[in-house]
Amino acid sequence: MKQAVHFGAGNIGRGFIGALFSQSNYHVTFVDIAENIINQLNIEKSYNVVTAAGHPETLAIQNVSGLNNLTQEQEVIEAIKEATYITTAIGPNILPRIAPLIAKGLTERVKTSNENVYVIACENQISATDLLKGYIFDTLDEETRALMAKKVFFFNSAVDRIVPIQSNQGSLDVLVESYYEWVVETTEDIPLVVGMKIVPDLAPFIERKLFTVNTGHAVIAYLGYLKGKETIDQTLSDTDIYEQVQKTLQETGAYLVKQYKLDKNEHQAYIDKIIERFKNPYLNDLVTRVGRSPIRKLGPQDRLIRPAVEAKKAGLSYTYLAKAIAAALLFDVVEDPEAKEQQEIIKEHGIQYALKEISQLNQDDNLTKEIISHYEDLKQ
Repeated sequence: MKQAVHFGAGNIGRGFIGALFSQSNYHVTFVDIAENIINQLNIEKSYNVVTAAGHPETLAIQNVSGLNNLTQEQEVIEAIKEATYITTAIGPNILPRIAPLIAKGLTERVKTSNENVYVIACENQISATDLLKGYIFDTLDEETRALMAKKVFFFNSAVDRIVPIQSNQGSLDVLVESYYEWVVETTEDIPLVVGMKIVPDLAPFIERKLFTVNTGHAVIAYLGYLKGKETIDQTLSDTDIYEQVQKTLQETGAYLVKQYKLDKNEHQAYIDKIIERFKNPYLNDLVTRVGRSPIRKLGPQDRLIRPAVEAKKAGLSYTYLAKAIAAALLFDVVEDPEAKEQQEIIKEHGIQYALKEISQLNQDDNLTKEIISHYEDLKQ
């Protein structure tokens, strides 16, 4: 049986990427530090993926096992040596931590095997696989890099599936939305994986997804939090917030249409479809989950700042994006370490410093000024 090694045994890993490999007749080795999940995978060797719908579908996922990368490094290396695919869904900030172990596995592999291996970081981050490749190559000597050149292939990808916080504690089963998209950028002829879409140029797909799905989700969460809403679908039932989400995504859409020559009407239909996905009450998705990690989400290349900056450069409107950024700066969930850190930065140094430090925005920039204006209004 073909082998896939997937870093990240969480809900996205099990409910999305790992599930697709299993459906494609791969044995999936999940690598994680969550010992309980790893042990459970090795005992049960299967789990279910259930769709969040009025009439849910259940898909049995089999041929799975787990390894703990903290205590089973050599076993992970051996798994990498046998794998056709190495994938991740762990969060972009964790990529530097797992890169040295992947590098060790690939180093051993290329010494003994001429079989190709494909590395794909499935993260909500532009060019995440390029970042992972850089972290891996930083640990390698020139000879090993040269050996890898014809055997190890790194492909960027865009992923899209909503996986809410799970309520079935102690179970490996995962609740997911029915919709998903996994787009991989390559011109190579690579082994088939069910649900994987191959494209020669990822940029339009990943920016369309990041600046529609991720931007929209974040806007709903931050505006909903300020209004005391609990879930994403409840928030969208607020007509004022619904309208602001539409107008924010029309701002990101104007940039995307101009940048990638998209059809305006087709892109509006895509926006409408995404918002309908967010309305799914069976997901029961909390605004505190979707809004978590605001420092990362206010990063210069992420879902709010990047489209605002690009819209400004292109001479397009960014008013609603600025308001969404202001709302994100007011996200103050005490259980979220990043939210707590963000509020401490603002309290100690002020909002201009926070935008400079977190989002790399200059204090004299018109975008900064508009964000601060909205921030003061929303605070009241």
